[in-house]
Amino acid sequence: MSQEIERKFLVLNDDYKKGTNGVLYRQGYLCASPKRTVRVRTVGDTGYLTIKGASKGVARAEFEYSIPKEDAEELLLLCETPLIEKYRYFIPYKGNTWEVDEFLGENTGLVIAEIELKSETQQFELPPWVGAEVTSDPRYYNSNLVRFPFSQW
Repeated sequence: MSQEIERKFLVLNDDYKKGTNGVLYRQGYLCASPKRTVRVRTVGDTGYLTIKGASKGVARAEFEYSIPKEDAEELLLLCETPLIEKYRYFIPYKGNTWEVDEFLGENTGLVIAEIELKSETQQFELPPWVGAEVTSDPRYYNSNLVRFPFSQW
């Protein structure tokens, strides 16, 4: 079984953008409940179908599969709206890669930094542009940003 161990943080400023370009992500949810989510995503010329289990602390089961982009685009039409659209930046920092999501559309103004870990106890250093941790706050789950976009908070 594949497992995702992830922590999320608010971003304080745009210093993370120095020397990097974002990649456009479009994603939607076919199913979004506390017990499971089924996500469809397009990134560049590739589509993905991802199934995630219930969160247990900062960990949860995750299964991700590449699918043809055309299939992903058709599946996005079946998803709840608004879709999640964002630019993702990959920033190396002190031996780890941070993923920073700059949200668009209904979630414009929200910027989240994520780090995927090998274990729940793995130590890491926060970059200077990282602020408060929001891992346990369900408002920041992408699946919840569909139902309750940042612009409506």
